[in-house]
Amino acid sequence: MPLLLFSQVYDRLQKYRAQRPAPLLDSTQGLAQDLAKELHGEVASPETTELLYLLSKPHVQALLSVHDMVSQKEFDPRLPPLPPLPDYIEKEEDSIKIVRLVKNQEPLAKSEGAVTFKVIPGTKEEPDTADNKIFVRALFDYDPQADPAIPCKDAGLEFWKGDVLQIVSQEDDTWWQARRHSDANLRAGLIPSRQLQERRVTLQRPAVLFHPLRELKVFGAGLRKSFRLSRKESTSQRMRQKMDERHASIHLRIYQEVLPYRRKPEEPYRLVLLTGPNGVGVTELKRRLLLSDPEHFAVTVPYTTREQKKHEREGVEYHFVSKHSFVKDILNHKFLDYGEYKGNYYGMSLDSVRRAVAESKVCLLDVKPHVIAALYTSEFKPYVVFVKPPSIERLRLSRRKAKVLSSQNEQTPSKIFTEEDFQDMITSSQAMENKYGYLFEKLIINDDLATAFTELRDELTKIETEIHWIPNTWAHV
Repeated sequence: MPLLLFSQVYDRLQKYRAQRPAPLLDSTQGLAQDLAKELHGEVASPETTELLYLLSKPHVQALLSVHDMVSQKEFDPRLPPLPPLPDYIEKEEDSIKIVRLVKNQEPLAKSEGAVTFKVIPGTKEEPDTADNKIFVRALFDYDPQADPAIPCKDAGLEFWKGDVLQIVSQEDDTWWQARRHSDANLRAGLIPSRQLQERRVTLQRPAVLFHPLRELKVFGAGLRKSFRLSRKESTSQRMRQKMDERHASIHLRIYQEVLPYRRKPEEPYRLVLLTGPNGVGVTELKRRLLLSDPEHFAVTVPYTTREQKKHEREGVEYHFVSKHSFVKDILNHKFLDYGEYKGNYYGMSLDSVRRAVAESKVCLLDVKPHVIAALYTSEFKPYVVFVKPPSIERLRLSRRKAKVLSSQNEQTPSKIFTEEDFQDMITSSQAMENKYGYLFEKLIINDDLATAFTELRDELTKIETEIHWIPNTWAHV
C-alpha cells in the first residue's frame, strides 16, 4: 500500500512538472507562527483548540519547513559560517580547511550539469635532511597541457630544460611527483617518469640526434690555441665519433641527478669549457676573458711538431715536440684533441689541462663537443658553456663585414662570411645542441660580442661564489 501511494504521488508530481507552479508564499512557517499567536489571544473554542493542536504537530511543522525550503530553493545543507582566516598561516602546515565549492560563481549545490573532482598531489612534510631529498636537472621541456597521456593536465608540473626539480615521490612507474626547486608554490605536480620519457624518445627517435655533425670549412682566428677547426681526421678520431653516436643512441638523457655545491677555498676552480659552432665567436670570448684578468684566468699550452720560431718560448706559446713523440702520445691516449695542419701536428693533452688547473686559476678551454665527455669528471667538475648563434637574420646584420681566416683549401688568406657559412653555423649549432645538450650548463646567444662577454663573466662569478648544482656522481668519488 505505501508503495502504491508513493507511486501516485510521483505521478502527480510528473503531471505538474511541465507547468512549473510557483509557490504563493516562501515562508509558511512564519505565517503559521503569526496565526498561532493570534489564536492564543482569541476566546477558546473547539475549532481554535484543534487548529492550534495541528499547527504544533511535528509532521505539520516538517511539511511547512520542506515547503519553505523548496520554495526558496535552498537545497544545499546549511553549514555554519566559515571561520575567519588567521593573520599568519604556515605554508607547510598540515591542516584541514573548510572551503565552499563553487561553479560558475554559484554554490556547487545550485549548479547544473556534471561536476568532476580532480585530485591534486599535495605537499608532504619530511625531515629537512639532504639524505632523503632527490634533486634532478631536467634535460627536456615539458608542458602537461600538451601531453595527451597525463591522467590530469591540471595536476601536471610544467618545466623547462635546465630547471632543477625536487622529486617528491617515485612510487608510480609512469608518473613521478615533483616540485620546482626554489619555487614559491610548494605544490607538487605530476611529471613523466624516467622510464616513460625514455620510451617516448625511443619511439620518436628524431633523426637529427644520430646524424654526424657537419664540419664547417670556415674557422676563426686562433689556430695556435684552439683545435676547433676543420682538419684531416685521423682514424682514431673517426672511430671515436662513431662510438659517441652509438652511445648517444643507446643512453637517453632525461633527468640528471644533481646536488647543491659551493667551492671551498682549498678546492681548485671548476674547469670552464666553451663550445659552439665554428665562427660563432668562442675563441674571441675566451681571449677577452683572459685579457680581462690574466691573474685569475689561465689557458692550456698546446703541443705541436712544427719548428719553433725565434720569438716563441718553450712552454709559453707551445710545447715543441718531435713527430715521433707526438704520435707515441696519440697511441697512449694522452691527447684530448689533436689535428694536422700543413703537415704539422697540433694537440691539447690532458696533462696540460691538469697543469693549468693546478695554478689556482680558472682554466679556460674552447673545445669541440666530443671532447667534453673526457673531461666531464669529478676531477675537473667542468662548467660547460654553449655559445649559440642568433637567428640567421641577425647573423646577416651583425657579421655582414666580419672576416675570418679561410680554410686550407682556399687561396685567399681571409674572407667574409657567406650565406652558406651562416646556414652551416645554424645547422651545426642545432646538431650540437641536440646531441650534446645534456652536457651544457649555460647557453649564451652571441648576438653582440660585448653583451655575450658580460653575461659570461657574470655567470662565472656566480659559480665561484654562490651555491649551484653539479651531478651527484661528482661528490661520491
